[in-house]
Amino acid sequence: MGQEIDANILIHPRKGKKEKNLPENGILLVNPSEASLCHQQLKRSGGESRHLFNSDLTVAASHSFFSSGPAIGAPMAAMSMEKLISLGAKKIILFGWCGALSRTLKVGDILLPHEAKSGEGTSRYYPLPTPAAPSTIFRSHIEKSFCDNDMIVHSGCVWSTDAVYREDRGMLQELNSRDGVSAVDMEFSALCSVACFRNIEFAAVLIVSDELWGTAWKPGFSSDIFVESKSKALEIVLACIDSLGE
Repeated sequence: MGQEIDANILIHPRKGKKEKNLPENGILLVNPSEASLCHQQLKRSGGESRHLFNSDLTVAASHSFFSSGPAIGAPMAAMSMEKLISLGAKKIILFGWCGALSRTLKVGDILLPHEAKSGEGTSRYYPLPTPAAPSTIFRSHIEKSFCDNDMIVHSGCVWSTDAVYREDRGMLQELNSRDGVSAVDMEFSALCSVACFRNIEFAAVLIVSDELWGTAWKPGFSSDIFVESKSKALEIVLACIDSLGE
């Protein structure tokens, strides 16, 4: 569908005359902490720094993959993905955090969502014949990488919102009980929509950073288990995306 040119759309993502093509495989990191760590790691190994809006873009020295981000929120994440696709990206892994709505998820758990529900405003501008979802095969490949490293991962539905400070307790409970939503983030559903619209492979790895299913909010952003889990998960994701270029 993304190959169809809509004459009524004013601005299309494009590759600039002086811009270089990207490797087909890459990772889009939501948060500044992991994005900075990832870019620094690639640069120390001889990676090439490039421009991506008000974010960073680094191509690994092997040219087998790229890292991009941070890109917080659906609009910025969608803009970044559109640009990455126009530069040649065909497989993208989102690496981010999520808040747990299901009691089966605890801080530090790793979620590989298989379904998306939109509470953000970006997805509706990417019309699709069927609901947007991550690539089943690509997601399975990532899941195998975690299993090979003896890391437990969870599956579930993620609801994305633009307004983290307007998450109503009753609404979240209803999303969980009625719609089977396991967790909430800000980017996943929009990126599913962009990926499906542009016909690329996309999947996400989300680390549970806080729990929203109890009587009170339980943040875990600075907990040892969260910090350790996201560090191990990022290491596995980088090895996984690197191996795709072999």
